[in-house]
Amino acid sequence: MTMQELNEAVNKRRTFAIISHPDAGKTTITEQLLLFGGIVRQAGTVKAKKTGNFAKSDWMEIEKKRGISVTSSVMQFDYAGKRVNILDTPGHEDFSEDTYRTLMAVDSAVMVIDSAKGIEPQTKKLFKICKMRGIPIFTFINKLDRDGREPMDLIAELEEVLGIEGYAMNWPIGMGKGLKGLYDIYNNRIELYRREDKGETFLELTENGEIAGDSALKEESIYTQVLDEIELIKGAGSEFDSQKIAQGELTPVFFGSALTNFGVKTFLDAYLQFAPAPSAHKTSTEEKIVPTSAEFSGFVFKIQANMNPNHRDRIAFVRICSGEFVRGMDVVLQRTGKKLRLSNSTQFMADTRENVETAVAGDIIGLYDTGNFQIGDTIYTGKKDFQFEKLPQFTPELFMRVTAKNVMKQKSFHKGIQQLVQEGAVQLYQSYSTGDYILGAVGQLQFEVFQFRMANEYNSEVVMTPMGQKTARWIDPAQLDEKMSSSRNLLVKDRQGAPLFLFENAFAERWFKDKYPNVKLTSKL
Repeated sequence: MTMQELNEAVNKRRTFAIISHPDAGKTTITEQLLLFGGIVRQAGTVKAKKTGNFAKSDWMEIEKKRGISVTSSVMQFDYAGKRVNILDTPGHEDFSEDTYRTLMAVDSAVMVIDSAKGIEPQTKKLFKICKMRGIPIFTFINKLDRDGREPMDLIAELEEVLGIEGYAMNWPIGMGKGLKGLYDIYNNRIELYRREDKGETFLELTENGEIAGDSALKEESIYTQVLDEIELIKGAGSEFDSQKIAQGELTPVFFGSALTNFGVKTFLDAYLQFAPAPSAHKTSTEEKIVPTSAEFSGFVFKIQANMNPNHRDRIAFVRICSGEFVRGMDVVLQRTGKKLRLSNSTQFMADTRENVETAVAGDIIGLYDTGNFQIGDTIYTGKKDFQFEKLPQFTPELFMRVTAKNVMKQKSFHKGIQQLVQEGAVQLYQSYSTGDYILGAVGQLQFEVFQFRMANEYNSEVVMTPMGQKTARWIDPAQLDEKMSSSRNLLVKDRQGAPLFLFENAFAERWFKDKYPNVKLTSKL
């Protein structure tokens, strides 16, 4: 690929994550976007459990059974001259670490909000990460086909709770059973409400913003009300500013209904117009690697075992940050300094994958992994050694002892544990004295998923004994005396063999610090 071809290919990429609170409709909107990309022919909803017609992006067995997303799926499609990479993130808060890492691999984010509930805690948390990175955020206020809160309140809440300006790109004409359509401010037209199986119907507007020609809608009182609201928005609302959008200071707000595929295409068209192409990525030394650099580079932001249960495979998800990926190329794995040949690679389409021959900055590829990769790894070509900035890591708060139910199946038990902990959702520790396995996680659901997958994917039933909440604190091995351990501060080691204490509570930690004032404890390794 010539430099000009590389430039053109990179500039076509639009890579974003969808963030939301559980049940705001994130998976449903993902499906509708895939419909426009020609990837799926029908949209099944997570709610349709009886029919077994599950969302195409929820591929893991437990997700289908429970109707939740606990992994990040990657989907790619071409639309309107752009190549779109969507990362559908776990909605459940217990899996927010996976989502946080995913947000490091995208150039923009789409925030889905339930019109009846407004901004919920998980949305707020994820928004903060986007804000911290300064990436553009696009807002889709969903479920207009149901009765929800006043649109003015929802926009005001964006500004008050999240501290970001909101610019209404369109405005609902009614909602729930009284939904008539959308007043499209940005495109100066009205999109009449219709069910998914009917085509779009638009009404032209005059320069004054009123319907040109005859329409039954003119007779509706809601129409007059909306005209007054539009006048108010134009007079007192935020000004449209593409520069502010690019800096993550202003979010374009779209209303619609993902379930009935209403307003989604209007959103997608505008998103592609204003969302950024891949940008430079920071290294650990604050240097920036530009996407159109001739040398290939990328980082592993996720590892997933058993995406294909038939093959028991492990996939390392890589965000390409610069240059061109070519299947079979040699790269340096920065952590070890070793050369690796990337001969087995894949592109994703939820539950289907195909070999990828080439990809460029902005794309997400999957590398079949035999144990070489860890989350956060940097890979690159060329002589210059560098590492991309560290990915966020959470210190676990809940802990469980885990043992094999059947002592005769120790092999599959050990294999399952080693593979699943490499995904980063649960952390593995071992008792310093006995070597017993202890799992740590941010939330209870991670343990349930772990237990389910051990049985389902590794044929290993496990017994999990709750240890409750603990505070994890690492200690310098040079300062460690095993006699420091007690029932209130259990001494364990992490996967790298580094020692740490699991304190029963804040009192136990204070007692320890008083007894050993010169010992330094840290919350992160």
